[in-house]
Amino acid sequence: MKRFNPQHFNFKIGEENEFPFGWLIIGILAFIALFSTFAHGQTVSRVESVGFTVSNMDKAIDFYTRVLPFEKISDTETFGTEFEHLSGVFGARVRIVRLRLGNETLELTEYLTAGGRPIPLDSRSNDKWFQHIAIIVSDMDKAFEILRKNKVRFASTAPQTLPKTIPNAAGISAFYFKDFDNHVLEILHFPTDKGAKKWHDLANTGQLFLGIDHTAIVVGDSEQSMKFYRDSLGLEVAGTSDNFGNEQEHLNNVFGAKLHITNLGTKEDGIHVEFLEYLAPRDGKPFPKDTKSNDLWHWQTTFAANKVNPISEALTKSNFDFISSGVIDFNGNNFEFRKALLVRDIDGHAVRIIEK
Repeated sequence: MKRFNPQHFNFKIGEENEFPFGWLIIGILAFIALFSTFAHGQTVSRVESVGFTVSNMDKAIDFYTRVLPFEKISDTETFGTEFEHLSGVFGARVRIVRLRLGNETLELTEYLTAGGRPIPLDSRSNDKWFQHIAIIVSDMDKAFEILRKNKVRFASTAPQTLPKTIPNAAGISAFYFKDFDNHVLEILHFPTDKGAKKWHDLANTGQLFLGIDHTAIVVGDSEQSMKFYRDSLGLEVAGTSDNFGNEQEHLNNVFGAKLHITNLGTKEDGIHVEFLEYLAPRDGKPFPKDTKSNDLWHWQTTFAANKVNPISEALTKSNFDFISSGVIDFNGNNFEFRKALLVRDIDGHAVRIIEK
């Protein structure tokens, strides 16, 4: 590729009444840099899984396969230098269970040594460490009744259907609940004019719980978070919505809740990432700086990439905070990937990037 040379253009920058070609050059250069990043494989291709740390794996398996219809697809124990350097937890021995619902994967990790701290009892949906997965259901009333019969912990007061005053989300119904460790989960139902076609196709099969649509994270500033997920990882904005009102307040269980929501997708179809930026109230607690991977509020969104090293270099140059000691090589170990890194986004949420 030839280098861009602004002298090839016959114009003067900054003169009065001139078209602002200087900004045009900046835009072109930014595009070339972005294109170059994409061309060298420095972007992720899809969300491979979403996971979090649990206190008791047997109880977790019971909850997610009996109360919810996830299917266990693997159950392994691991320890050693590589995992210590990836997780940032010295002496870690872990049990990792991967569960599947539809085409999406949930990964649970129990630290058998060096157990971490529980989720604070006073956690709220606008705290910066908040994250959840949204499970699509074909019938909200039936799904809610199953959760009630199993006496799940409520996070919302009841299922909420968003009104016409929120055009981009009108007719969507949702309900937040918790597992035994207080991880927040969501069941979500799309009306016929909302949601991906695959969810409506699956609903026609008669299934009730269909799969994971997205993982949602609380962010302080959506544009700042774009620097990580869009500019560094290559995700694209799929839609936005400004949600407010009585229904949204009772869904999040936060009085006066007004959110700017941004949905982002990867190049391949799969789980999306959703920003929840609280425009009000802005009193959510910050992500604890001393968070470790064995703490129960630790979630990690795992992205697959063709090459991890170029992404690591780009994240390092942008001064993002690594949990792992760089890119960890797992060749010859009992893992489904060859290389991986673990890094925090601008707000503190953990992101794992793997190369298979």
